[in-house]
Amino acid sequence: MTYKQIQDEYKSKYNSSIKTCWIADTKRKMGLPVRIAYNRISESPKYPCPKEKYEEIKRIIENG
Repeated sequence: MTYKQIQDEYKSKYNSSIKTCWIADTKRKMGLPVRIAYNRISESPKYPCPKEKYEEIKRIIENG
């Protein structure tokens, strides 16, 4: 499932938008392979996924 597909699914399900970096952070926490962004400055993400969105994004990734 692509990031765009995850964003579209989230938008239709929860009527809200999400950042791609939140998707990457969720995938990283799930142990899925994620590339490091070319413009990343530090080891930790600049915008980590909010806790309230994490479970919702995780559910979409698992069911996708």
